[in-house]
Amino acid sequence: MKVSVIGGGGRVGSNTLYALQMGGIAKELVVVDVARELAEGEALDLRHGASLTAPQKIYAGGMDAVAGSDIVIITAGLRRKPDESRLELINRNVSLFRSILQELREVYLPEHTVLLVVSNPVDILTYLAVKEFTLPAHQVLGLGTVLDTTRFRSLLAEYFGVAATDVKALILGEHGDSMVPIWSTATANGVPLQSLPNYSAEKMQELFEFTKKSGAEVIRLKGGAGYAVGIAIREVVHAILLDTKQILPVSTLQTGLYGIEDVCLSVPTIVGRTGMEKQIEMKLAEDELQALRRSAQVLRETLEQVLA
Repeated sequence: MKVSVIGGGGRVGSNTLYALQMGGIAKELVVVDVARELAEGEALDLRHGASLTAPQKIYAGGMDAVAGSDIVIITAGLRRKPDESRLELINRNVSLFRSILQELREVYLPEHTVLLVVSNPVDILTYLAVKEFTLPAHQVLGLGTVLDTTRFRSLLAEYFGVAATDVKALILGEHGDSMVPIWSTATANGVPLQSLPNYSAEKMQELFEFTKKSGAEVIRLKGGAGYAVGIAIREVVHAILLDTKQILPVSTLQTGLYGIEDVCLSVPTIVGRTGMEKQIEMKLAEDELQALRRSAQVLRETLEQVLA
């Protein structure tokens, strides 16, 4: 199974490659970056650990090296300049993303290829890929709130003093300020969070707010996120390559679920070899449903500005 990472020389891309190398499922990893020597260095560094991991072919290349990939991951993106507005940054990243899609159109991709968008704003760029690239909509996924959900579960586990793998709590909607925590179904191995010692609604809200700003906090402390997002990406990649039918909150094109249409955002989604296999309309509390619809509206308004 061949996985190519466009932007593989950056922090997110390189951590993704390392996570995939340690996962051992992908047998061929391709590092693509505009900084070619950096990509070569990342590939060489990864190969140096090959004797202690899984048998894999790891190399750097240009866009032509992506040909034949089972999964193409786009992590390339631009950082905000001083005094630059959010919309200005979005427009610059949209321009970069469209140039990547244009190059990808010239590359042979098998009919089953899945495109995984990680670059931000991920929901906006996923929508553009659905509308402007050559793959069917179900084969275009955005990482969406998989990372937010991972952070959320880990923070809840720390607070309650339970195994992080036991915590099942979802964040849906936008990967951004309008994301929606789904408290109504949150559990620790089937036990509702409200039943756990030290539960408090106020503390839960604090943890969610910290989850929402966690990315910015990591950037403030160390310059950028990488480890957790690499693991989150690996989770999606393995669900595709192993056809696990795992339910993940990836960003996909909405066509009526919860009354939401023509926007990409995260809902519970069965992920398998063909990408999005089915979106699930889980029962939500009324306030959660309205918040999810507001999140869709926020994204729609941003799209209108970007596509104007």
